[in-house]
Amino acid sequence: MSLRHYLLILIITILFGSAYPVQKVIFNENVPPLLMGSLRMLVVFICLIPFWKFKIPNKKYWLPLFCFSISMGFLANVFMTLSLNEAGIVSPIIIGSQLAIPFAILLSSFFLNETVSIKKWILIFISFFGIILLGFDPLIRNEIFALILISFMAFFYASAQVFSRYLKDLEVTLTNAVMGLIGFIFLIISSFIFEGETLKQIKNISLQSWLLILHSGIFVSIGAHMSMFYLYRIYPVNRVFPFYALFPVFGILLTFMIFYEIPTLITLIGGFIVIVATYLINKEKN
Repeated sequence: MSLRHYLLILIITILFGSAYPVQKVIFNENVPPLLMGSLRMLVVFICLIPFWKFKIPNKKYWLPLFCFSISMGFLANVFMTLSLNEAGIVSPIIIGSQLAIPFAILLSSFFLNETVSIKKWILIFISFFGIILLGFDPLIRNEIFALILISFMAFFYASAQVFSRYLKDLEVTLTNAVMGLIGFIFLIISSFIFEGETLKQIKNISLQSWLLILHSGIFVSIGAHMSMFYLYRIYPVNRVFPFYALFPVFGILLTFMIFYEIPTLITLIGGFIVIVATYLINKEKN
């Protein structure tokens, strides 16, 4: 792998890591979580319209594309935003999001009949053990509900990866534009129903929050994800994806810089177990 591609991976993982503390800052400025998620998806959709050009895919892709969009654009967003809004401490939420990878392996094994080696099964068990260990941290006992919510986010994020396997012949811009549109529609309707006064809330969003929402939509949802897909075209997935395990490291560092959160020893041990297990799962070919 060339030096510029290593630098690109570094930027990608920093952007992924920034998503969680940045969204927490937005929620701290009293932007409702479902509204924030809907605006993020709207930004994704608007930015990808020129690349999508409203091309309608073949009918055989409609169901998996809809399921992908609901899983990634709606449900994963719902549980991520709610977990961050609920959490008082961000670091465990960042670590918990890593469950998306073992969930993806399990779902691929069940629905796509992909072979999972004994070593991978052991590593999956170890990664779940690392998350369970976090629950024994006295400082995190009040964050159990937020950890449950982020676990649901990880499950639906993993589900989206499985559905995306049925869409590999479609352009990434098309699938992500549709995902942004469907995610926005379902999230904004949910915001009107459950949060209320949505239009008033939009008017009260500060300039800083708008800039952070643009960061989440443009740099994280589009820039980082599209850059990963660019690398997938050049290198095998198992060469690129292990670096995904770096994003919690940068996320926790950014959380410390923004919120001055100092992880406890149990959090560090649990996080280390999850991150290392996730990295080794990605390195395994079978």
